[in-house]
Amino acid sequence: MPIFDLFSKRQKVLRGEVPDVYQYDTFPESFRVQIIHILRDALGNAQAYDSRTNEVYKSIHDVLAREYGVFVLSIEASRSGAQSGLYDFFLKAKSPETVVDVIELSFSVIDTYCRDWEFSGNSEPKITPDAAIAELNARLREHGIGYQFVSGQMVRVDSTIVHTEVVRPALQLLADKLYAGANAEFLAAHSHYRHGRYKESLNEALKAFESTLKTICSIRNWPCDATDTSKKLLDVCFAQGLLPPFLQAQFSALRTLLESGVPTLRNKTSGHGQGSQLQPLPQHVAAYGLHLAASSILFLVGAENAMT
Repeated sequence: MPIFDLFSKRQKVLRGEVPDVYQYDTFPESFRVQIIHILRDALGNAQAYDSRTNEVYKSIHDVLAREYGVFVLSIEASRSGAQSGLYDFFLKAKSPETVVDVIELSFSVIDTYCRDWEFSGNSEPKITPDAAIAELNARLREHGIGYQFVSGQMVRVDSTIVHTEVVRPALQLLADKLYAGANAEFLAAHSHYRHGRYKESLNEALKAFESTLKTICSIRNWPCDATDTSKKLLDVCFAQGLLPPFLQAQFSALRTLLESGVPTLRNKTSGHGQGSQLQPLPQHVAAYGLHLAASSILFLVGAENAMT
């Protein structure tokens, strides 16, 4: 269903009550209810006793129950079935990460399996998977919640501009099967980042950056080894004319930025031993590494695509 710009929403904007800074720990009841509306429209109504729909809800419920080490998510699951149990658990969940878990798994099912499932009768979905995902992301923005569902994962958003202009386009480019390795590493980087594992996030982002360079070399049949560092890979890309001559100065500047940015961040923070005391990596440093890697990937793949 379309999202309506109600009078009350417009008044909140005029009163300055709409959040302009993302938050990650508060999921209002109204937001959770809206998500349930989307799930109900996208998955169909299990209470209509359609076996396909029941199976979808049961699969989501059972995966979560197994991962959390419980038999049922909520007593409602035993009383009224997986759909009611999942909804009750989601509405009452106190941990922000649990809320995100339910959303991510549910919409991953919608985005994959439900595209090929056949429903019937009163359980027929009212909206397509794409429409469901679009509404989810719109509701997240509407409530100022700093996540977006992209490429099958809930990705943390720290800046609207950076996410829209850099991170999302980079993920779209990496969705090409040629960049499957880099895509998996970049998504892993975001998963670690969302769970506060900043050193692991930085390492995966840098792997994605290097995998992108290796993939470009492979596509173009340029010489490179599996163990080559980013510096060697960049040298190959320079030598092979990845950029036209009139951009040599700008590309040299980019090379300096990459060599002093992405690789150095890894070498000085998470790529070596940390001694007898834990050395925490600040969240803002991890965010910088993620965004730098994303912008570099976007630039390099775009340059490769532009080559004749």
